[in-house]
Amino acid sequence: MLLLLHVLMLSLLSGGSARVVQDFEKECGQFFANGKSPTRFPNPQYRQICQTLNNVVYYATFYDTHNKIPVYSAYKFEGLKDCKRQKKWYIEPQLDDNNASPNMQFEKDVKKQGRGDHQALNRDYMKSDHDKGHLEPVFQANSQGCADATFTLTNAAPQNPSFNRGQWRKLEEEMARNLSDQCLPKKYTVYIVTGVVPGTKNINNRVTVPSHFWTAYCCLDNNNKCQISGRFIGKNKNNAPENTSEMDLKKELAKLYNVASFELFDHSTEPPAKKRKLNK
Repeated sequence: MLLLLHVLMLSLLSGGSARVVQDFEKECGQFFANGKSPTRFPNPQYRQICQTLNNVVYYATFYDTHNKIPVYSAYKFEGLKDCKRQKKWYIEPQLDDNNASPNMQFEKDVKKQGRGDHQALNRDYMKSDHDKGHLEPVFQANSQGCADATFTLTNAAPQNPSFNRGQWRKLEEEMARNLSDQCLPKKYTVYIVTGVVPGTKNINNRVTVPSHFWTAYCCLDNNNKCQISGRFIGKNKNNAPENTSEMDLKKELAKLYNVASFELFDHSTEPPAKKRKLNK
């Protein structure tokens, strides 16, 4: 009887810490403004991930197992820290095996059977002429653990190298600096969601190359109202991303994803309707 109770307790603990979850609003809703995620698609090819490293959850990702790229990653911006950039990338064991570890792991530590059936692997990017483009960027991490946790292939998509290292990186850096100057001193809580749109090309006949990268942020005050916001979208080539309004970005994403509508943040936050450019 005691043995059975012990097994049941272990099962409950294991289920509570799982990274691939049924509802990430419940399991890791702290990364969404007012606990409400961006639009989720109902098709079973999409999985919800609470991105976990060493039993710490750092952000959330909505992942497309067919195209083997994320739809978006959602996270909180809490300031900058000079973190070391690691070279190795993790994968998500539970995408290929429901009974696997809830923590992201290096490929060599994940059993070979079924590995990569539902996600990208490092070999997919070899000789592909594409970077592993972060959605939650390592540059915006505020701890070494968070920086390390961004290096999972479920938080990356094939990105034009010139775009990744040029205009997109410039945008990431400008956002971080300006959010640090404009939102954090006012003790606003900063929520960011960054995503990609599947294109028509692929690498290694497995991983879809995005046609677009997009990002949006919302700085919530103590009343959970969005006081400062911004949105950008750019094609996956070395052009400057477009600064756009919330309505225009939602319409554009609904069209690109071929859905009736696409929401970025909870309606009750009432973000400003006026397009806002980052101060330089």
